[in-house]
Amino acid sequence: MSAAALEDGLGLAARIARGELSARRAAEAAFERLERVDRRLNVFLAVDREGALRRADELDARRARGETPGPLHGVPIALKANMCLAGVEANCASRILRGYRPPYTATFVERLLDAGANPIGMTNMDEFAMGSSSENSAFGPTRNPWDEARTPGGSSSGSAVAVAAGVVPIALGSDTGGSVRQPAALCGIHGFKPSYGRVSRYGLIAFGSSLDQVSPFARSVRDLELVTHVMSGRDPRDSTCLDEPALDAEEGGLRGLRVGVPREHFPESLPREVRARTEAALQTLAELGATLVPVSLPHSQLAIPTYYVVATAEASSNLARFDGVRYGARVEGSGSLQAMYAATREAGFGPEVKRRILLGTYVLSAGYYDAWYGRALKVRTLLRRDFEAAFEDVDVLAGPTSPEAAFRLGERSSDPLAMYLSDVLTVPVSLAGLPAASVPCGFVTADGARLPVGLQIVGPQRADARVLRVARAFEAATDFARALPPIHAGALA
Repeated sequence: MSAAALEDGLGLAARIARGELSARRAAEAAFERLERVDRRLNVFLAVDREGALRRADELDARRARGETPGPLHGVPIALKANMCLAGVEANCASRILRGYRPPYTATFVERLLDAGANPIGMTNMDEFAMGSSSENSAFGPTRNPWDEARTPGGSSSGSAVAVAAGVVPIALGSDTGGSVRQPAALCGIHGFKPSYGRVSRYGLIAFGSSLDQVSPFARSVRDLELVTHVMSGRDPRDSTCLDEPALDAEEGGLRGLRVGVPREHFPESLPREVRARTEAALQTLAELGATLVPVSLPHSQLAIPTYYVVATAEASSNLARFDGVRYGARVEGSGSLQAMYAATREAGFGPEVKRRILLGTYVLSAGYYDAWYGRALKVRTLLRRDFEAAFEDVDVLAGPTSPEAAFRLGERSSDPLAMYLSDVLTVPVSLAGLPAASVPCGFVTADGARLPVGLQIVGPQRADARVLRVARAFEAATDFARALPPIHAGALA
């Protein structure tokens, strides 16, 4: 693969699938690029070189026999380390699952493999997807390719950087409260969270079961559409999966489209440069034929506390299975079963995971359930109704993805509440289960570093194709997605 092909990245998955280079060469190029950037950026936790090259040779042999290639034939992809691929370590960036190799493959990964995609490894993340900066990984943070002293966002940090740094054209993350959209914005690439249930969660190691959604990163919207089409569709192994066919792209422009602009997404505290880039992006949508309509989401200020009650309650339940008995690490303790549980979880879980388990256990406990968890569910309904009311007047919503550009690693590690506010603009969408994309919409400057800004486009439930159509139109009208981080300079001969 040429340097130009890797560094362009736009539509690269489709070009590989068309046979512009062999599956073997595509995999080799991905590993060559990985070796050049991983020691600096800490992107991958497990690499499956042997398996990927074997799959590539099999794909090339099938093409040589005249078999019809799949839509992702030979495309190297990266998986987040909370996704199951049989025989490849999926440790969720946690000491408690270090060395765990699942015996089965997730539904969405099976569909990618059937389409010809070639997973090359598992990417770094905040432990059990709990975090917004990658600093909660037990194996050290991933670094932002635009400024290596800054966070790439989280929790899907490694997958975002794998795409932004040119290792793979497509990577998968999981979005619970913004864990794909926020790092996409901070790394200057596209990220898409489908409607809740659009993609099966079978084989995704759970954090918050009513919130988690498998979500792709890419340098082009066409590639997002391609991978979402492959992954989506009904799955009898996941009772929360929508009974709908695979997602198809929606063609057309933006003439007559009504774009809602939530006033709550432009508070006085929004940095001036981020506001300016987002407002310029909204004006671009207007120039493409859309009509901008002011709207209100009045309960938005309640989204963060609501999310951290609902998500931690679900996390405390989901993580109860990691006890040193069935799988993962075991620490014997003082000899009793209870002591073994306690010693295993104390040694295996990091501080943020422990914090969320404790909070979730508290809000579900007798005497506090109605006061905390029950009330949070009611507020979640109010947030959902805010969106439903807004979508009576508009077709999509648009505003900033993140309230700021990438912040410095270590800047907020001692202040969990400040870290939680990083997701203030993405969490409401997750609580409502809506589809949303983050697209690059400009740059700001901080301490001499040029840092990306993202525009978030949100649609009604099941209007995934509409969201992607708007994202594609914006991408075609701008050059922001073509910008490359400094690590690309001179990296390939």
